[in-house]
Amino acid sequence: MTVNTPLCFRGKKILAPMVRVGTLPMRLLALDYGADVVYCEELIDIKMLQCKRVINEVLETVDFVAPNERIVFRTCEREREHVVFQMGSADAERALAVAKLVESDVAGIDINMGCPKEYSTKAGMGAALLSDPDKIESILTTLVKGICKPVTCKIRILPSLVKSCQNNQSHLWVELNMLLRRLHCGLPFRHDCESHQETMCSTEDKFVWCVFKFFVSLHQAVRYDNHYTNTKYCLCQMLREQLETTQGKRLHAAQSTQEICEVFEMGDFYEETTAIFEAKKTSLETKMQDEDDQMEDPDVIKMAVRFDKREYPPQITPKMYLLEWCRKEKHPQPVYETVQRPLDRLFCSVVTVAERKYRSTLWDKSKKLAEQAAAIVCLRTLGVPEGKLCEGENHLVNKRKRGDQERLISRDPGEDPAEPSHKKGNFIEGTSDISVPKV
Repeated sequence: MTVNTPLCFRGKKILAPMVRVGTLPMRLLALDYGADVVYCEELIDIKMLQCKRVINEVLETVDFVAPNERIVFRTCEREREHVVFQMGSADAERALAVAKLVESDVAGIDINMGCPKEYSTKAGMGAALLSDPDKIESILTTLVKGICKPVTCKIRILPSLVKSCQNNQSHLWVELNMLLRRLHCGLPFRHDCESHQETMCSTEDKFVWCVFKFFVSLHQAVRYDNHYTNTKYCLCQMLREQLETTQGKRLHAAQSTQEICEVFEMGDFYEETTAIFEAKKTSLETKMQDEDDQMEDPDVIKMAVRFDKREYPPQITPKMYLLEWCRKEKHPQPVYETVQRPLDRLFCSVVTVAERKYRSTLWDKSKKLAEQAAAIVCLRTLGVPEGKLCEGENHLVNKRKRGDQERLISRDPGEDPAEPSHKKGNFIEGTSDISVPKV
């Protein structure tokens, strides 16, 4: 496959991948200070494959969001031609799947083949790959053939590994030979590092704090909604011995992004910026609501309801009541159509019962909650009990208890009588026809 994005490393300034440091704000800060290529921190393939790609219109970013709503990887247009996505993987097909997921948003893909940490090596990733040249060759070959972006790998130089890489990328052999020659020639890398460190240590504190202020105000704390714990970690790594100063101690004690900004006398900036984002979010929500109203099916019956499981007996839900009602009335089982709103990643579900549609006007944080809310709207419209505790005797609960008792009487001699009843319940919720569009 032809590579359509040039990514040159010769003579370039590169931000190396660093755990808990290589997040979007730090990458952008590095670009502001002259970096040509920036690496994200290592992200594990299995975790990335659980993510959905979401356009964040408020922050103007592309977010890869885990099922628990945690942002696993965040990037933006400004770094798209500079950022290399570093992946931890020990499987060629998983690596390819992740690469395809992110390739339109990054400049290249890197496989970590050097991490010595136990969490990585126990899973066959990182430095563990060095002892398996065949797997290395499989991963690199699959990626090079499967995507149209450059593929690199972080390695520890071993003769067997160099030969494996040579089979996949002929130019790599030349580059490694040049690197080895430079190392054997004794170039003063150590001297350069020491000289640079001396220069940095002699820098005035005022300038150092100015860099921190810039880092916090524009990138970490506010602009890209970075979690305050990561912001504090990065700044503490930069401060080191200055953590013993008054400002350093205030930073270490900070428990929010706002408090971090106040350490740098940026409290007003924080409030102004967050106000701008809130206004933008409100404007987008209003626009989306207007579009929803224009496109809304007038035949859909709506109510403002939510499902609260505390109001129902254990393992009894409105969906179960609705399914049983449909069976008694000889209707097809309920069909749920669930969508996710890209702005806030909330869900809304429409249930179709007897050719009528029902939904809640309130959006929920999960598909399951949205479907239960839709079932409640349908049941209340039909005047059918929904199973709440306040409704008195619950016939589904009694039905489950009778089923449990019958199984205990008729169970096989070898069957465990202590097995929880919910594992063998005789009432099963109907399956949902779920459609969550990609964004």
